[in-house]
Amino acid sequence: MAVLAHAEAGEIAARLRDLALDLALPAHQDLRAPENGLVMLRGRVGGDGAPFNLGEATVSRAAVRLASGEVGFGYTLGRNSEKARLIALCDALVQSPDFGAAIERDVIAPLREQLMIRRKQAAAETAATKVDFYTMVRGEG
Repeated sequence: MAVLAHAEAGEIAARLRDLALDLALPAHQDLRAPENGLVMLRGRVGGDGAPFNLGEATVSRAAVRLASGEVGFGYTLGRNSEKARLIALCDALVQSPDFGAAIERDVIAPLREQLMIRRKQAAAETAATKVDFYTMVRGEG
């Protein structure tokens, strides 16, 4: 689910479209139409102190049921309702014995690989700006 949440909606949709060319995806219906809302973000001072309300974040959520009965849920940060619906559809399909392996192989695995490449590129760009600080010892005394 984390891979889908970090992927772009267009990437997910394109991979599902490509998969639909090979396999006939099952009919599905929205259990919960995609909707946007807010969640309260909580933090802790020092990681283990008293919790406090940090602020709010916008989220989108959706729920989908396949004709075969599998139910999928999708949540994502931001106001992208279509992305939440696509994530819910992938969640339901991955639970299906007929589509689970294909979704993992053709949708999730390539998106995971793209995510790892982007993270490595960001880490390399960040590492290029690293500054090493050190303390000089005086020769006195």
